[in-house]
Amino acid sequence: MTSVSHTTSPPPTALALGRRWMWAWPLAALLGFPIGGYVANLTVGAVDSVGAALAGGLIAGAIVGSAQWLALKQFVAWHWIVATSLGMGAGLAVGAAVVDYSIDRPQLMLMGAISGLVVGALQALVLRRQGFAGALWWAAVNPPAWALAWLVSSYVISANIDERFTNFGASGVLVYALVTGLLLAWIFRRTDSQAPAA
Repeated sequence: MTSVSHTTSPPPTALALGRRWMWAWPLAALLGFPIGGYVANLTVGAVDSVGAALAGGLIAGAIVGSAQWLALKQFVAWHWIVATSLGMGAGLAVGAAVVDYSIDRPQLMLMGAISGLVVGALQALVLRRQGFAGALWWAAVNPPAWALAWLVSSYVISANIDERFTNFGASGVLVYALVTGLLLAWIFRRTDSQAPAA
């Protein structure tokens, strides 16, 4: 009787499964962030307290995370949705409180950076658990990506910025999707290059 050794296989990556995610990722962001923010705004209202920030972030994060997971479900587990929801809830609650719920551009950028730090860190844990190389870069790049996205959005939605949304709008999403999409491509390539040959 021969024994069979079980080893953990490397995660499937873009080269193994094709590059459908490359268009699915920006599409998920363009749908997830505006819809998530809109639903959170309708449900909770303005982000003007810890409770509103936490609840709004959880709602928006669940929608954003679901959209992103649909784009990446060949690569990551459903835990991505939970990580994104918890990250946005906690990150927004802390970030909004740190800036005292201000809507000035520097404060919006700082709030975004804090949200991006928490979301990016929790999502990076999911990537790392799935065996992706370079997952720590995901945690490092998300804070400036979120801050930049808020900066761009603050110019576009300046007329109604006082509604205190949970996240940046579609204009900022374009920046976020570009930066994070390029980073994902690099993470997938790096993981492929480190995978043992079959």
